[in-house]
Amino acid sequence: MPSVDFETATKQEEARLQKLHPTSEDIPGCLTLFDTFLSCNVLGVQLKSLYRFGHMSTCGEKLEDFKFCMSLKSMHPDDKRDAWIRRRAEWWAARRLEKSSENVWDIRTEPLKNWPRSADEMDINGSDAFS
Repeated sequence: MPSVDFETATKQEEARLQKLHPTSEDIPGCLTLFDTFLSCNVLGVQLKSLYRFGHMSTCGEKLEDFKFCMSLKSMHPDDKRDAWIRRRAEWWAARRLEKSSENVWDIRTEPLKNWPRSADEMDINGSDAFS
């Protein structure tokens, strides 16, 4: 079970993305997003997805990113950046909170207690005194 809720994860991702994209020029343009959508449909990408995951790559999210970008064309660049960051933060937050094959460990919120172990907790042979 995730240790944070969706809104907290979204705020964390927004803060990270604001540092990663400090100005409106740092977010991708609509042409770049359209190119990303087109490259998703290339035969090589589709075959790799079929081989790795057993299904064709779905490119709908990339098309939605392009359409979202086009809907922001009339906005002020700073407002456009904020809207784009919010959308990407929600995507990353949802990805963080759903189950994935990449979920191996839970993120620690505090350091381990009694780590590293002191020398007297180890015996002469180098094995743990706890084993």
